[in-house]
Amino acid sequence: MHSTKRFLAAVGALTFASSLGAQQTPPATGRDVLARMRSVYAGEWYKTLTFRQTTTIRQRDGRDTVQTWYETLRYTPERGTQLRIDVAPLSAGNASISTWDSTWVLRADTLAAVRAGGNPFLALIEGVYVQPVSETIRQLAPLGFNLDKLRSAEWKGHAVWIVGSTDPADTTSAQFWVEDTHHMVVRIILAGGGRSPLDIQLGGLEKCGAGWLATKVEMFQGGVRRQLEEYHDWKCDGIVEEGKFRPAEKRQRDDR
Repeated sequence: MHSTKRFLAAVGALTFASSLGAQQTPPATGRDVLARMRSVYAGEWYKTLTFRQTTTIRQRDGRDTVQTWYETLRYTPERGTQLRIDVAPLSAGNASISTWDSTWVLRADTLAAVRAGGNPFLALIEGVYVQPVSETIRQLAPLGFNLDKLRSAEWKGHAVWIVGSTDPADTTSAQFWVEDTHHMVVRIILAGGGRSPLDIQLGGLEKCGAGWLATKVEMFQGGVRRQLEEYHDWKCDGIVEEGKFRPAEKRQRDDR
């Protein structure tokens, strides 16, 4: 009887050790990094997010303008990740609705334009945690990340995986950096296509529901900070009005 117990205990310990070792196996490709981001939060990551954003934009003449944006994000299996941005004052009815590949522009609460090309960040800040990895890879393809290239590094005191480059001196190739503790993207470099690359840095991580939220986003180009985004009053997994994502539907205005 005692020998049987010892045998079962030994098997259990061996199984646990093997499982732990498998969990700690370093990723070999960017696909592995995306799969890990998905599995860590599988079924728990928030499906809706709302926040108020202070947006500071550097103009060509060097002046900064400050705007207030009200942002609503949601994920549904039918429509994927959608992001609505309403620009203050809300009474003007100026907004945009984006998916990963399309954008609808509203003026005075009326659909003014539909544009090819959506928000390139949606797959990395939301979609990666809630949709199949194959769909995330499909959405990232137009951005030019080489998922076969991967290296580890340290970024602002944290271990990161860098997808898209193997050269520490490479600051121009399309790449995204994933912090290894929270499995959050903390930096994205988008190739410039003849211009300086766009360097997006995400910080100020805050707990949000079962996941996390980067509450400060800085965008640099040519050594100049072109845009600063600071989030306030965020709320995860709240109820989102369905009409927000119907571009042709008139919505009640307020005076914010």
